This record gives sequence, structure tokens and C-alpha cells, in this order.
Amino acid sequence: MVTVGGQERSDREISVRGRVALAAGAGARWASRVTGRGAGAMIGGLVAMTLDKSILGQLGRGRRSVVITGTNGKSTTTRMTAAALATVGPVATNAEGANMDAGLVAALAAKPDATLAALEVDEMHVPHVLDAVPAAVTILLNLSRDQLDRVGEINHIERTLRAGLARHPSTVVIANCDDVLMTSAAYDSPHVVWVAAGGSWASDSVSCPRSGEVIVRDGKHWYSTGMDFKRPNPDWWFDDTHIYGPDGLALPMTLTLPGTVNRGNATQAVAAAVTLGADPVAAVAAVSAVDEVAGRYRTVRVGNHTVRVLLAKNPAGWQEALSMVDRDAAGVVIAVNGQVPDGEDLSWLWDVRFEHFDTVAVVAAGERGTDLAVRLGYAGVEHTLVHDTLNAIASCPPGHVEVLANYTAFLQLNRRLP
Repeated sequence: MVTVGGQERSDREISVRGRVALAAGAGARWASRVTGRGAGAMIGGLVAMTLDKSILGQLGRGRRSVVITGTNGKSTTTRMTAAALATVGPVATNAEGANMDAGLVAALAAKPDATLAALEVDEMHVPHVLDAVPAAVTILLNLSRDQLDRVGEINHIERTLRAGLARHPSTVVIANCDDVLMTSAAYDSPHVVWVAAGGSWASDSVSCPRSGEVIVRDGKHWYSTGMDFKRPNPDWWFDDTHIYGPDGLALPMTLTLPGTVNRGNATQAVAAAVTLGADPVAAVAAVSAVDEVAGRYRTVRVGNHTVRVLLAKNPAGWQEALSMVDRDAAGVVIAVNGQVPDGEDLSWLWDVRFEHFDTVAVVAAGERGTDLAVRLGYAGVEHTLVHDTLNAIASCPPGHVEVLANYTAFLQLNRRLP
């Protein structure tokens, strides 16, 4: 028996079958690493779940867990939430973004004595994860179109999340009141903390998810014309310099990560951590220190270039990433693949505003660089086409280069960068 954070945990909490399953998973993870096949988190979790289907629930017991979900910002918000919770006690988290059941099993198994958990969860998996892991807090970030071939229409996702939350009325929902769909998912929950986390992409919520009528927007406020459904008043919000919370809380917040969207992510992470007892000052300091999320936002030296890498996966994410680009850079490389994890249908490229690259060299790259080049041409952006992303970087003038890449293009590039 051990005591961690005032709570007792014991190996007896895991059944004999569960311990065998975890041992087998650890062996599979070790084999994956030593053979160079990968970090092994997914295969280890899959093996453990195959041998004991209840292992996720067993690992989740006795912890105060935060489940983080949404189309964009899950990994960043999870990293920030874990940092803020670490000011309270040891935290188990899936820091590398493996956000389905196998990844959650691996993350929780890696820190069996952590009494806190920050878990990124794929939006379609949230209901059954909440059934297995009694989350103290659930963070709802945003919903927009993403890989329709896999997850389907976003109104279906909203209804699925709403139904999942209805089965767990005790969870505190930290919901983005600027996002119509996530507001709808949380609207009926008895314990909601509303956060004005931002929502610049409105193209996927022009109609009310509850009545089908028009959503009218007036500045930050929005409301449905078909029923009494409107933007709630936020409990937490932010501006360019501060974060604001209940009871007149106002704290300076200077993030290491760029972009307004990350200020929104940080605000939701702080709200979740404070809900679980974190000191607001310590929580803000912790999220402010986060400087990299699984290779995203990092800057590396490549030849005579410094390179910053940004990840974007769907129209809303691309719009936010483009707003972070340094327009004074020597070059901008945009790399696009169309593999299964990216979504093979790239018609969404036509929903992204690629205009306004007037003073910087732009290079289209990636396996689907030709599709991107056509889109850039119609946007009036002068560009070159170099399919290999490293060669595309090398083709830019000396100096700083910004790289925007979708999912598999990002992973491929990161494996080749120093």
C-alpha cells in the first residue's frame, strides 16, 4: 500500500487478470521500442485491452481525471492542463496525443500512483471513456468539420457528446461558450463552467443544433432564432494581457505558445485545474511555461534556416495556424498529405483563406502539393512547388522559415528534423 497526495492506492485495485494484461502490454511496448517500430504506447495498450477488456476502468479508478476533447487544440490543452494540475500533485497524461482507448490505457498504466489525470480523448470516444473513467472534469473545446470519412457530420458528434454527458451529471463541464456546438453539448449539464475561449471559425455553426433555425451573431454574442438558446455569460475569459475568472480574479498571462487560440486553450486549462483545487497563480504560471506540444511550435536549425513547425488538420485549424505565421519570415512552406489519418478528401482546401502572402516566398509541398498549388494559384498567391518538405525548406531564402503541415506531413517532417 502506498499513499500519494493523501489518497491510498494499492496493486490490489488491479485484478490478477488486469496485472497479467498490463505485464503483457509492457512487454509489447518494450519490443516495439527495441525493434525501432515506435514508442509502443498504442501496441502496449491494445495488448492489455485484448487480455482484459475492463482494464481502462480499473486504471481510472481512484483518480481525479480531466477529459479534454474537441476538434482542434486537444493536445495543447491537455499539455497545459497536465502542467497546471502538476502544481497539485502527480499527473498521468497521454502527452504524445494517443487519444483513443489504447493510448489512455498506456498513459494511466505508466503512472499507476498518480491521483490526477489529464486525458486527451477523441471526440467520438468520449461517451464510452466517461463510462469507464469517472471524470471529475470534462473540457469541451470546439467542434468543426474534420475527416468526414471517419467521424461523420459535426451535428451527430454534438448529439453524441450531449448524450454521453447526460449519463454523467456529476462531471464539471468546462465548456467554450463561444462555440455554438460545444455550448449545445454542455447546455443541459447541471455543473457547467463557461469559458469565453474564442471561436473565429463560424462556418460550421450557421444553424442551431437544437432547432435547426438560424444562429444570429452580434459581436461576441450569439443566439438561436428558433428557441431560447444563446451564448451563456462566461465565468472565465481573457484578453491580450490577462486572464479573468470568478470573484473578480484577474491575473497577468504571458504565454510562450503563440496565437489567440492558445490563450483560449490556456484559459480552459486553468479553469479546469482551479476546479480541482489548483492555486490560480500557480496554474497560470504553469500553462505559461508550456513551449512545445509533441513537436508543435518548436524551432530548429536546418542548414542556413531556422524552422518553426505548426500543425493544422482541418479548415478551422488551418485558419488559426495561418494567423500565427510570421509574415516577415524568409519563407513559408505549406505541406499537405492526403493519407487516411489526414482524410483523403482534400476539398476543404477551398474553405481556407490562403490569401495575403504578398511579401514572403511560399512553397507548396507534400504528397498532395499539386492540389495545394492549384488552390494557391486561385488565391492569387505566388508560389513554387517542391514536394519534399525538407527540399522545400532548403529552396527558401536564408533566414527564418515557417512550416505549416497537416497530420502525416507533420509526422514525416518531425522524424527527419534534428
